[in-house]
Amino acid sequence: MGEKKVWTAEGVADHFEEAFRTLRKLPPVKVRGYFNAWPQIVHTNREILAMEPQPMRVWPSASAITRLEQTFDWVLWIEENERRLIWWRAARRPWKEITYELGIDRSTAWRQHKLALTKIATRLNAAAA
Repeated sequence: MGEKKVWTAEGVADHFEEAFRTLRKLPPVKVRGYFNAWPQIVHTNREILAMEPQPMRVWPSASAITRLEQTFDWVLWIEENERRLIWWRAARRPWKEITYELGIDRSTAWRQHKLALTKIATRLNAAAA
């Protein structure tokens, strides 16, 4: 018989950090209706060798996208300011910037962040029971 997962605030925070990284790996959204009519440029081998190397694009896995979608459901359980706080921390935004933006001190911001994560963890644990 499988073990059921017990969610903690730290586990939820890790899940949001992964969701943020997954979201950044997704391809950019392009506006429909616009297209490029220019012909494809064919480069010679010498031109290709002289080019700057482009960073390799790594696409997220299907399971990572599924977990990202789960976090979108979770944010509906908390208030808008809590969503913003969790997302900023998932993006590894410094506490100094967050406290300036919210107009509160660091310990208050930290407590609000932990409380929001705990709300989500509690709801997830209740749903699993």
